[in-house]
Amino acid sequence: MPETPELLTGEFSRAIDERFRLSIPPELLGGLGGDGVECLLTKERPGCISVWNAARWQAKFDGRIAVVNAKLHAGQLDDRLTGLQQWGRLLSTRQRTVQLAGRGRLLIPEGFREFLRVEPGGEVMIVGAAV
Repeated sequence: MPETPELLTGEFSRAIDERFRLSIPPELLGGLGGDGVECLLTKERPGCISVWNAARWQAKFDGRIAVVNAKLHAGQLDDRLTGLQQWGRLLSTRQRTVQLAGRGRLLIPEGFREFLRVEPGGEVMIVGAAV
């Protein structure tokens, strides 16, 4: 029987510190895998980034890429190649791997700081996204 994923719920206000670190609330930290785990940051809409467990993200991503490749080889996407290439470029520039440091702190990399639109000391809202 497959493992039931932990639900990530709640809304938490946090400040970005002077080194652009963000403390993930303990209520959400376990769902990411805990301290020291590799995570993936993805840019969503302006002012919003997502944090994912990198290993879980990669497993889902690989499965979806396999489906796209199968459809490409079968000729089912011939009329959508331009859109598919744009989607691939968008994915490749909108994500970055980061480490969860001690006490659940996450360093927000340059490029994501501007996208998030927050300065050191600024407040952000961390929202659980269910699964």
